[in-house]
Amino acid sequence: MKSYIYCKSKISSCWKALLAAVIMISMSTVVVAHASNNIQKAATDSVPNLQNGLAKTPPMGWNSWNAFHTHIDEQQIKDVADAMATNGLKDAGYKYLIIDDAWLDMQRNKKGQLIGDPKRFPDGIKALADYIHSKGLKFGIYESAGTKTCAGYPGSLHHEKEDAQTFAKWGVDYLKLDNCYNQGVSYIKRYAGMERDLIATGRPIVFSICEWGRKDPYQWAPKIGNMWRTTGDIQDNWHSVMIILDQQVGLYKYAGPGHWNDPDMLEVGNGGMTTTEYKAHFSLWSILAAPLIAGNDLRHMSDATKSILENKDVIAVDQDHKGVQGHKVLDHGDQEVWVKPLADGSEAVLLLNRGSEGAFMTVTAEKAGLKKAVYYKMKDLWSKRTKRTDDLIRAYVRSHGVAMFRVWPESN
Repeated sequence: MKSYIYCKSKISSCWKALLAAVIMISMSTVVVAHASNNIQKAATDSVPNLQNGLAKTPPMGWNSWNAFHTHIDEQQIKDVADAMATNGLKDAGYKYLIIDDAWLDMQRNKKGQLIGDPKRFPDGIKALADYIHSKGLKFGIYESAGTKTCAGYPGSLHHEKEDAQTFAKWGVDYLKLDNCYNQGVSYIKRYAGMERDLIATGRPIVFSICEWGRKDPYQWAPKIGNMWRTTGDIQDNWHSVMIILDQQVGLYKYAGPGHWNDPDMLEVGNGGMTTTEYKAHFSLWSILAAPLIAGNDLRHMSDATKSILENKDVIAVDQDHKGVQGHKVLDHGDQEVWVKPLADGSEAVLLLNRGSEGAFMTVTAEKAGLKKAVYYKMKDLWSKRTKRTDDLIRAYVRSHGVAMFRVWPESN
């Protein structure tokens, strides 16, 4: 219904009536907006603050899915643990070994508890966790916040308490909780319920929410999980990496120590991209302060793959304790510049060439967010060469490649 007030003269009573009407309309608008905000706030406030104190830097590790999908077994996972412990990955910071979907038996036991597939994991999951721990690594496991996992195994919906207790008993250090067969139950209810039950066990367990970015998880997940997927599943090709990258724009304000945007696992070494593209993929995930979860077959890793995954200068950007996610500062179509401020006052600066041909790229120190200085020291994080510049950060960048620098302002 619309109401109209028409004043033919400047009689005070008429104008007072008009003013009163305007105030009433304004107040009703404020009340509606306030009510809407209260509804949204109530939905968020109903979620407990995360109290596990974990993942102060983005988690690093390995997950079985990208290389093996559902084809996993006990000996294979033990062999991967052996490889992680001896091939330099553990020393580089990769500490979580996570078994993804298909480790389960198709039925719970008579007590309603989850059990591993007795044929593929004959010694049981607790024994596997003990083996992984004996290698100085941490053990991660997969489940779904639905009635089934994505591969059709028993899910945790309505079994959160007993499953959390089972995971704690086994010595789980990291839980990835997927979103399949969720029966339309509220995402906050499902994920917050599991987190409450994980905390109740008293065991520190990193909580990874895999909701695929469907319900803007960065808006609610920081109170529930240590990390949350912002996208659907990554694929081992350049197009997929670029689509996922575009979905990270603007999300940097939601990340920080203990809570991270997760653009999905790494595909480095799985064979679908060139070495140049894999370097770009790894560099981009690092400047995004993303969890670095490798997904290749670690038992058979090429020197090129190893050199990418173990690049300590690039890893240091990801693991910087300031905990700031990088963001895009320039976008010229196929050419982009991303920056990440670091704890020591330096900046990570990444020049990305998405185009089909190589290009010379340049950005000023000011545009990169660096404070004004007489000159700047630049370290190329791939070639390891160091040089100085008075302003311009420039490089020739190969097609589908990056140039990545750590830049320090210097006054002397």
